[in-house]
Amino acid sequence: MNPPAIRIDDLRKVYAPPKGAKGADAQGKLALDGVSFDVPEGSIFGLLGPNGAGKSTLINILAGLVNKTSGSAEIWGFDIDTARRNASRAIGIVPQEIVFDPFFTPFEVLENQGGFYGIPKAHRRSEELLAAVRLSDKRDAYARTLSGGMKRRLLVAKAMVHSPPILVLDEPTAGVDVELRRQLWDLVTAMNREGVTVVLTTHYLEEAEELCDRIAIIDHGRLIANKPTRELVDMAREKIVAVTVADDLAAAPSHEAFHKVEQTGPRGVEVTYDKDQLSAGQVLAILQQQGLTIEDVTTREADLEDVFVQLTGSGGDAAAQAG
Repeated sequence: MNPPAIRIDDLRKVYAPPKGAKGADAQGKLALDGVSFDVPEGSIFGLLGPNGAGKSTLINILAGLVNKTSGSAEIWGFDIDTARRNASRAIGIVPQEIVFDPFFTPFEVLENQGGFYGIPKAHRRSEELLAAVRLSDKRDAYARTLSGGMKRRLLVAKAMVHSPPILVLDEPTAGVDVELRRQLWDLVTAMNREGVTVVLTTHYLEEAEELCDRIAIIDHGRLIANKPTRELVDMAREKIVAVTVADDLAAAPSHEAFHKVEQTGPRGVEVTYDKDQLSAGQVLAILQQQGLTIEDVTTREADLEDVFVQLTGSGGDAAAQAG
């Protein structure tokens, strides 16, 4: 088995307290509390958690922008403390913020980035990368004139200038419309098929469920889940049966085995139940025993959003909470 692309062991980060802070504030802010996990080589690995959970702190530690308090991290086998240069060359970071000089052209942005990494001009891949992110026709336009989606794609190209085996994307599709989001993920999955290990944070839970092989969830600086995506989804025990009945309902049906019953219309009702205790057939049998004539049935399995809410206790719009 190949060693992991990223190995994180008991990582802690405590931010220094503000000057003059007293009481609990004087202890500083604990952003990461003993986080440990591996990112398998060749995978698309999701890193999720509510706002303020510690995701960005962890990514900034890997990027060399934040110093850890304790613990260790390796990137492509290189320790971020003892082999910082090699670790940095093995990873490309696509930040949330759009960061490049707006007066440079996309070609110049990539050429400058190649220069920062000491790549000789003859070995730079600027034209190839522009083609890969479908920006060849914008090669000589000022970066400030690009659309939001184009700028996001340029950031991906910029992160890949030094051909790193690992690409980290921090909320890459935030503020991008559905079409451009799909284009970006087509690009990322193509890179993954070519062997690039991808780590992403996203507040679109359906996106993580569709793309990621494995997902880790951080909450209040602690790792609370780290499983293959399918196993994580299967952790949600609830299932919903939606039925349409022949006659108007005087009241929603009830039963002690049902977790929740919601009337969705004059003749519609949704029953939430524990799939470890009941089957859909048993739910329908109970409804029929209560005198209901069922005309139509649909079921819905739990998804990643259900698991996220279950694990983190985040109420309201879970997708927004996951940012």
